[in-house]
Amino acid sequence: MSRNLIIRSSISVGICLLFGFIASLAMQTGYTDWYPQLDKPLFNLPEWIFGPVWLLMYPFMGIAAGIVWHKGFYHKWVKVALYHFGFQLLLNAFWSILFFGLHRPFWALLDIIALFILVLITIKWFKIISDRAAYLMVPYAVWVLFAAIINFEIWRLNYL
Repeated sequence: MSRNLIIRSSISVGICLLFGFIASLAMQTGYTDWYPQLDKPLFNLPEWIFGPVWLLMYPFMGIAAGIVWHKGFYHKWVKVALYHFGFQLLLNAFWSILFFGLHRPFWALLDIIALFILVLITIKWFKIISDRAAYLMVPYAVWVLFAAIINFEIWRLNYL
């Protein structure tokens, strides 16, 4: 493994964790006073699971982005892939603001649907550049899809 790959992956992991930290700040008020009072689907996971899962997802995402970045930012496909990655990272953080910060599950649902689609597009672009980078994003896509289903059910159970 080259030194540049390690550096770029470390920077990318750091950026992902920073976005995760920002999202966690948005969660604080809604998570403690609003979220516990909502009706949740039977398949909702225990709340203690979400933090550790994200602590795995963000490094996987960052390593994947680092692998793509390592292929050369001068390359048009690398730029396109990383552009999609950055945009999905913004949508990821924005979901927490919409859902927990603003208590808007419907708008968060629209955001997470767009996020899931963009993650799939990002995986497609990553696969063009590196199979390994694309595969590292697959658990994240599955997790986002699961979160979207939970988001939908919370909206349905509480607002319809």
